[in-house]
Amino acid sequence: MYGGGGGGGGAANANTLFGGGGFMPSQSTAVPESSGGSFSKGRNAQTLLPLTVKQIMDAAQASDDKSNFAIDGVEVSTVRLVGRMLGKVDRVTDVQFILDDGTGKIDVNRWENESSDAKEMADVNDGNYVIVNGGLKGFQGKRHVVAYSVRRVTNFNDITHHFLQCIHVHLELTRSKPPHINASTATPGHANQVRLPNNQATTFSAPGNTAGNDLPDLVMSVLHDPALIDREDGVPIDHIANRLQRPEAVIKEVLNQHESDGHVYNTIDDRHYKSTLNG
Repeated sequence: MYGGGGGGGGAANANTLFGGGGFMPSQSTAVPESSGGSFSKGRNAQTLLPLTVKQIMDAAQASDDKSNFAIDGVEVSTVRLVGRMLGKVDRVTDVQFILDDGTGKIDVNRWENESSDAKEMADVNDGNYVIVNGGLKGFQGKRHVVAYSVRRVTNFNDITHHFLQCIHVHLELTRSKPPHINASTATPGHANQVRLPNNQATTFSAPGNTAGNDLPDLVMSVLHDPALIDREDGVPIDHIANRLQRPEAVIKEVLNQHESDGHVYNTIDDRHYKSTLNG
C-alpha cells in the first residue's frame, strides 16, 4: 500500500496518513473498577505489546514505586512502537532519539554493547520511520523506552499493520471479561490472560512429531519450548532446523513471514529469534 524506503514519496505518504493521527483509544487506560486495583503479573507483563505513544503516556501506574505501568488493566513492560526518528544523538556507548508516531513523542535510548548494535543504529537516521522493540521505563515522572532493537521501515505497510495491531490488542483487552474467579478455586494462569491468535499458541510439539502440524506452527512451538524461552539471545536458526529436520533456508523463510506478521523478532543478529510472546 505504501511503497518505497525510508525517505521520499513513501515517507511523505505515511506522514500524511499518520501525522497528528494514529490510534487514540477512547476508553480510559486507568484500572477497571472490577479489577479491584490489581494488575496481571508474571509472564503477561513480559509479553511484547504493540502500542502507540499516547497509550503509553495515558498508562496508569501499576505499583507504588511508579516504575511499572498498566494499559487496559494489563501490566506492561515490553512494547513495540512504530514512528519517525527525530533528534538522533550518537554518543560513545549509546544513541538517543525521539520517536514521533503521530499520537505523541517519547524519548528512546539504544545502548551499543556490541558491534552489531552500532551497525544497527548506523542504518537509521533522522526522518526515517523505525520499528522499536524495547522496555518501558519511568524515571522522575518521565516515561521513556530502552530499545532492544531499532530497525528502519522499508515497507510502509508495516506502519499500517502496527496500528491495526494496536487496535486489535486494545479491543481484546477491553472487551467483556468473564466474572471474577475466586483466587482459592481458580486454576493458576487463567485470570487476566490475553487471548492470542491461534498461530501463536504456546503448545510445544515434541521433536519429530510433525504429523498434522504446519511448519509455521512447529517453528513457533520450538520458540515456545520451556527450555528455550528464557534465553536472552533467542533461538538460533540452525537449532530450529535441526530440531525440525528441515533445511535452514526453509526455516529462515518461515521466520521472515512470522516477523512480518509480528510474531517473532531478531535479537543479537539476523540468525537468532524470539517470540514476541516471550518478551
